[in-house]
Amino acid sequence: MKIFPAIDIKGKKCVRLIKGDFNNKTEYEASPVDQAGKYKDHGFKNLHIIDLDGALTGETVNIDTIEEIVGKFDLKIEIGGGIRNFESIQKYTDAGVEKVILGSAAIKDKNFLKEACQKFPNKIALGLDAKAGCLSVSGWKENLNILALDFLKEVNDYGASRLIYTDINRDGTKASPNLEETSKVADTSNCPVIISGGVSSIDDVKKAKDLNKNIEGIIIGKAIYDGDIKLDELAREIDA
Repeated sequence: MKIFPAIDIKGKKCVRLIKGDFNNKTEYEASPVDQAGKYKDHGFKNLHIIDLDGALTGETVNIDTIEEIVGKFDLKIEIGGGIRNFESIQKYTDAGVEKVILGSAAIKDKNFLKEACQKFPNKIALGLDAKAGCLSVSGWKENLNILALDFLKEVNDYGASRLIYTDINRDGTKASPNLEETSKVADTSNCPVIISGGVSSIDDVKKAKDLNKNIEGIIIGKAIYDGDIKLDELAREIDA
């Protein structure tokens, strides 16, 4: 089970949103680079980063921060947030990230997803964000009447190398992840799945380990920042 501590960047700061709401955010003192260093010091190998500035603008706003983190800490990074063209994917792969997460742009344009998987083999992660099983896009403001599972079946053979499934109603809430729905996604998906949204405790991580073998890892954000999960304790789960 891969553990992905999360860093959401806005205005050069680490922040956490509740259910993706920019008006309901908490800012933390540590800079993204310092926070990444803390994760590295505790033995974490993977990192989940979302550029919230990029999500709002469609530009690689914090590419310099990403380059610094990759250069300093040799972490395997997946990066998302407003990635809408091949140029942005190229910038991030050149910066040395392991996976580039495509969300809204891939859902709105399946051909973009297909071509991206062909142009950047083993580099594309598909981000599916859902409320009550239906996909949401555009910073979770636009709800589509499309079941995540139905969409996945349509694009399952496109060649994405990872799938990140987020239950929006649980994201940032520490209400425990939607393991049941994520397991259904993992049963369907041709690529490994990452659990996202709502992790509240070490118990959530342990439960995730007992799930479907196609679940590759779990993302943890707010519970770390708020001190509900201690990094020493979480680090013991990396190879346990």
